[in-house]
Amino acid sequence: MSLILFDFDGVLADTLGDLLQFGQEACNELGVNHTATQDDLSSLEVMSFATYGQQMGVPNHLIDEFVRRCLAKFGGKKSPPGIFKGLAEVVRQLSTSNVIGVITGNSSENVKTFLAEHGLEGCVSAIYGVDTPGSKVEKISWARNQFAKDGESVFMVGDSASDIRAAKEAGIKSIAVTWGHQSAETLTRAKPDYLVHSPEELYKVIK
Repeated sequence: MSLILFDFDGVLADTLGDLLQFGQEACNELGVNHTATQDDLSSLEVMSFATYGQQMGVPNHLIDEFVRRCLAKFGGKKSPPGIFKGLAEVVRQLSTSNVIGVITGNSSENVKTFLAEHGLEGCVSAIYGVDTPGSKVEKISWARNQFAKDGESVFMVGDSASDIRAAKEAGIKSIAVTWGHQSAETLTRAKPDYLVHSPEELYKVIK
């Protein structure tokens, strides 16, 4: 059995369009003159709503409000984001013999709504959202202490260089996925243990 920790945005949930739309709306509301593009996300060293806002030129004194507005827009969306093709079945298969958790800069409530929408709520044992205090490294350590026995493998599945660095710092294996918000080149430079291009590849690495 392994412990598998998924990032949310760009890994489980196809939120690129939402991130661009909600980031743009928040900028407009806060009087920030910027046009949101995917480059704002792909160039981030640390993937979070706060760094996203900083990349778009949101002043430091408005960053917390930018984050709050983006999270509220996600929570107020009429339907949760889609899941990447083939991933729901892979998550279900992996959950039969492994423990699955989610570590994210999004809110736990938004993740729960997404999982319920896609019939995956019974597959995930824990969610560590932005509402859970602590860094990503600390959350990885908490999950490992709670769910992984000595000698069991622990994986962090992410779509950003910061996910890979957090996994390394926590002493666990990193799996970078190329269907998310950062390019394969950016991910490769961060030296993940595995680089996968499809949910099927992800399953083969872990099983």
